[in-house]
Amino acid sequence: MINFNKKILNIEIQEFIKKNINSNVSELILKGIPFSSEISSEIINQIEANNRCKNKLNTWFETDNIYFPNKLNIEQTSSEVTAKYKASLIKGKNLIDVTGGFGVDSFYFANQFEIVTHCELNTDLSKIVTHNNSVLNIENIDCVATNGIDYIINHDTTYDWIYIDPSRRNDVKGKVFMLSDCLPNIPKHLDNLFEKSNNIMIKTSPLLDISLGIKELDFVKEIHCIAVNNEVKELLWILEKGFDQSVKIITTNIKKDK
Repeated sequence: MINFNKKILNIEIQEFIKKNINSNVSELILKGIPFSSEISSEIINQIEANNRCKNKLNTWFETDNIYFPNKLNIEQTSSEVTAKYKASLIKGKNLIDVTGGFGVDSFYFANQFEIVTHCELNTDLSKIVTHNNSVLNIENIDCVATNGIDYIINHDTTYDWIYIDPSRRNDVKGKVFMLSDCLPNIPKHLDNLFEKSNNIMIKTSPLLDISLGIKELDFVKEIHCIAVNNEVKELLWILEKGFDQSVKIITTNIKKDK
């Protein structure tokens, strides 16, 4: 459950959160949170989410008045180092992030594009990203609380790039999975996407079956295998409409201080 409660942005509450970043959450709960009970659980959530961002999302962690979603969402979002890498590969006039989430990838794409459209189904998460972008002084990201695939299909806008980070459906069992097991189902909508852009970037888990992914998709130009400190974190698929040559596999190991 993701909530955007503006009361959390109160100066005293923000100071309490920062002061207790390294505190034992269980002990804090037992001691009692010195604010109204209706927001105490969200304060705990902010402390836990902040803690998880220390090394993963340093820009957000170091910035005052950032609002965090729940810790599960933080776990699922791209790290800053991988988001920077993705953004370094592409540039243009406009990009649409179909599955915006916490907006880390959109944040870095905004350095490479004149306008970025961030689509997010969860209304509260979309509000959180809008608030954080304002705090971070990012003015060229347009946040839309909607289904990104539907937004693309139902609008006439064409894009230099489409970016998608599909998530595995909850009913899919086992470690290895296919793109058709994910939401959104990219193979199902691929023709619709190529009507609006010649270039698509897809981020997937390294557990995705690469050989099956190549069969499920069209025009795969490159697959980037991204590791951080020797641990593979993401697969990045680059699709170019009409591409009919061999797929290039690129491996990258990003060294980062722990």
